[in-house]
Order: sequence, then C-alpha cells, then structure tokens
Amino acid sequence: MTHATTDLSDAHRDAVQVLDPILRDFGGRRDFHGPIVTLKLFEDNTLVRAALETPGEGRVLVVDGGGSLRCALVGDQLAELAVTNGWAGIVVYGCIRDTAEMAGMPLGIKAIAPHPLKSHKRGDGQRDIPVRFGGVTFTPGAMLYADADGVIVSEAPLSA
Repeated sequence: MTHATTDLSDAHRDAVQVLDPILRDFGGRRDFHGPIVTLKLFEDNTLVRAALETPGEGRVLVVDGGGSLRCALVGDQLAELAVTNGWAGIVVYGCIRDTAEMAGMPLGIKAIAPHPLKSHKRGDGQRDIPVRFGGVTFTPGAMLYADADGVIVSEAPLSA
C-alpha cells in the first residue's frame, strides 16, 4: 500500500491538513507514517526522552518546540532510543543535533534546522494535547504521513 503524501492528498483533499514547507528531512527514512503522540515544550527535552523511552508501536512523536532556534530538542541518543523502541518517526518544530549520525538511522526525522547546543532539563511541558504549527493542528491519535514531498495529517487512516 502506498502512503505517498501526493497521492493521499489528491485522493483525500478535503480530509487532510498539509503542513507548510518549514521542515527538513534528517533521518535515514524519508517516508514514515503512524498515529500521532504530541508534546508541547520550550527549550527543554526532558519529556522527549520520557516519551521515546516508551514503546513506540509505529507511532510518530510530534514535538511542538515553539519553533525555537536556540537549542536542539533531539540528538542521536534520543533518535537511537526511538529506533530501539519502535517509533516510526519524530517531527520537531524546533532544532535537532547529531544530524550525521541520524542520517544513517532507520527513523523518519523532520525538523527546522540543526543546532549544536543541547536543551535544558527542567521537566517542563505537556503531553497528549493538540498542538498547532505550520498551519496544521496535530491531535493525539490522528494519522501523520510524511515523505520527501511533505507532511499531511488526517483524523483517520488513509489509502490512495
């Protein structure tokens, strides 16, 4: 079954939200999809680690980092944790680091940009709430489809 965002958006135009083209690919997989788990935080990745330590079961972690360009919210250690625990991908409205290592991992990773500085560790943030960035509302449990052409979100699973 194909999950190409172009085919899915053509077949389900009125049922999908399309993310503005604000994110770049950094992972070893450009195409990934799965149910959404959300985090809302700012310059603190404590909740990212906590989420990725749980079984991913093919889900996609969507991190609303407020679009901060001042530090990274995901690095190679957290990406490796995601791979080990079965996450399909990570979408970060913020920065990541260790991009050379992530490029070889079997994980979808989209983010705004790389940044060498690690985040704070205060434990601030929220999990499993609707978050909005790039013209899309990401609701926990909704489906996210991503590939080289972009990211789309639907409330229910899609087929082309």
